[in-house]
This record gives sequence, structure tokens and C-alpha cells, in this order.
Amino acid sequence: MNARASEGRGPLYRLYGKRLRRQLDPASVPHHIAMMIDGNRRWARQLGLESPADGHRAGAAKMREFLGWCDDIGVRVVSLYLLSSDNLRKRDSKEIADLIEIIAELAESLAQNGDWRVKHVGRSDILPDELARVLRDAEERTTGHSGLHVNLAVGYGGRNEIVDAVRSIIAEHDASGGTMEDLAAHLTPEMIGEHLYTGGQPDPDLVIRTSGEQRLSDFLLWQSAHSEFYFVEALGPDLRQVDFLRAIRDYVDRDRRFGR
Repeated sequence: MNARASEGRGPLYRLYGKRLRRQLDPASVPHHIAMMIDGNRRWARQLGLESPADGHRAGAAKMREFLGWCDDIGVRVVSLYLLSSDNLRKRDSKEIADLIEIIAELAESLAQNGDWRVKHVGRSDILPDELARVLRDAEERTTGHSGLHVNLAVGYGGRNEIVDAVRSIIAEHDASGGTMEDLAAHLTPEMIGEHLYTGGQPDPDLVIRTSGEQRLSDFLLWQSAHSEFYFVEALGPDLRQVDFLRAIRDYVDRDRRFGR
């Protein structure tokens, strides 16, 4: 066990976590949190583990824990960035195969977790058939659930999502017999938002990224236009509940002006 993990299990840690939890006003908690878990491979490398898959499995386990933290304080929607379309093209084939297996296991376990609702956001056509099936099955099995809504961003790219939304709008407009001139005159940001993978959902209030990296990496580009961002130094598997609660406290203390 590393020093950070030990720190996260001591009595002072638990006491501090409870104090942070008591300080939160339930009415001020973000409705939708987007999480970019990063640093899994570095975590495995620092511990001298044999494979990046060890880090990804630890990261997936942390995401289950993270979702529990969110549910506990009243967050209603969480979007997890698990596998980008760029990852599929650029990562080593063995690492991708391991990631696909880990993500499938995560989706199946979340679909069995009480009243949570699971939704795949991303392109199914670029995923292996089995993973696409597992994600589709998890979504179908939980479609009537009213608890925490969990978006799994797999085979996802923010630019691709916007392109797909515009294509969908054009196709619908063409099917109704409309002209391109009419579409151009009536196209609005709201119309594009309705055709995104997350159409009908609120935009993320807070975007969290682990490992100290400070970039969006093509995640929810459209939806995060007015989001607050919080960057955590901890590598993904090392994220502690107090890190999460500090992020929430920081969010609550900010003045969200939305351009005003």
C-alpha cells in the first residue's frame, strides 16, 4: 500500500472527510459532474506493475467508488470518460484489448447496481461488437431506473459528437422536405444540443480531471462551455474521497456568472 492510500484510511482522514461532508449544502451540489480519470498507466508504472491493465483495473475500481460518493451527496448525473476515439486509433493493441475487457466488466457491474441508469455516449460502430453489445445491454436493462444517471463515454470524441449531431439535424430536415436555406436560417445552438449523444440531459456543472493534467482532451466540448473545472494532482487510482469533497466545496464557493 502506498503512502497516499495509507493516509486515506487513518482516523484523522475520516474525521476530516466527515467535516467536509457536513459543510456541503445539498442545494448547492452540482447536478451533473463529468470525470476525466487520468494517470492510470503512470500509477501502474510507479508501483512497478507489469501491465498498464493493472492501472486501468484500479482506475475502474476507483470509478465505482467515485460514483458512490456522487450518489451519496445528491449528484444526479455523472459522465465518465473511459475510452476516446483517439485512444482506439493510437494506443497499443494489447492495451486496447485489456481496456475493452475492463470497460465491459465495469458496464455490467454498474447495470446491476441498484437503481442506477447507464447510458453509452460515443460511437458504437467503431467499437468491437462484444463491447458494443455489453454497453447496449447495460443501457437497455437500466432504461427505466430513476437513480444516478451514469454516462459511459466509450469510443467518444467531442468533435465527432458535434459532427454527428449536425448530420442528424440535416438528415431529419432533408426527410421532412426542408431546404438547406431554411435549415441555415433556423439552426440554433439549442437544436444542436438536442442532437448530441447527451441530448435531453443537463450540461455538466463541474468537470474534474485527475493526475494534474489541465486539458479537455476532446471531452464534452459543446456541453462544457459554461462548466467549472477542477484539476486534482492525484493519479486516478489514488483519488480519495476528501479530494472529491474538496472539489465540491471549491465548486460551491465559486461565482458562476454564465457570461453575465
